[in-house]
Amino acid sequence: MKRISKKPEGQPTRGKTASNRLRRVDNFILLYEPSLLTRVDGLFAQSLFVDLGYGFDPRTTLESASRFRKLNPDLKILGVEIDKERVEAALPFADDKTYFRLGGFNLPLQPGERVGLIRAFNVLRQYEESEFMPAYERLAEFVLPGGLMIEGTSTPFGNVWAANLARRVEPGKWKFEALVFSTNFHSGFDVEEFQTILPKNYIHRMTGGEPIQDFFAAWKRSASETASAKTFGLKQWFAASVESLVKKGFDIDLHKKRLGRGYLIWRV
Repeated sequence: MKRISKKPEGQPTRGKTASNRLRRVDNFILLYEPSLLTRVDGLFAQSLFVDLGYGFDPRTTLESASRFRKLNPDLKILGVEIDKERVEAALPFADDKTYFRLGGFNLPLQPGERVGLIRAFNVLRQYEESEFMPAYERLAEFVLPGGLMIEGTSTPFGNVWAANLARRVEPGKWKFEALVFSTNFHSGFDVEEFQTILPKNYIHRMTGGEPIQDFFAAWKRSASETASAKTFGLKQWFAASVESLVKKGFDIDLHKKRLGRGYLIWRV
């Protein structure tokens, strides 16, 4: 592992967030791989969940602590912010298992600490595309092999989001495991709504010949072809559109519980 720079690497986010904005992200983690929050083998025994770029106040970190500790009461959680004032405002909420520290992509870990899971939401969209992979590579230095990062963008109230799932494999390397789309159907079901919140590595690639454009073109066709399913509800229409995508050759998780809760997992 490289020596950790004392100066936080990155840029401050806008910092504003609504209560429970990331609830569906946390619920997805609990559905997708809850074992990351409970593993006790090897270095995972003391691994951290990191909330990177929590904002003006620590509500997202504290909300995650409440959810995840129902599964693992001993889970250690670290909220990281690049803005000193935001860290100082969060410190009164710290305890022996909940930490708030000044830092950026060079995570401010203490000796012996390791990371099993990172959530980085509404952070990288403000960066240039050329800065995307260097940020990922920096973060990979701190994550245990087999660990995961979920990184993406949500609408202001979190009802719709899109995110990369990246798995830490070789030293300093990620394997992009899936692109996840999530909706609670409160604003209906519109495939185009997901395009506006694509992660940074996709948002500028909605052009001819790019796999992400092909995916969205196919999903729009599938949604149109299965529109009759909306008679039974938006969840049923969403699931039918995804099943149609699979028939078109896309590698998508058809786990009924995940689909029923509005999660599309495309294995990229």
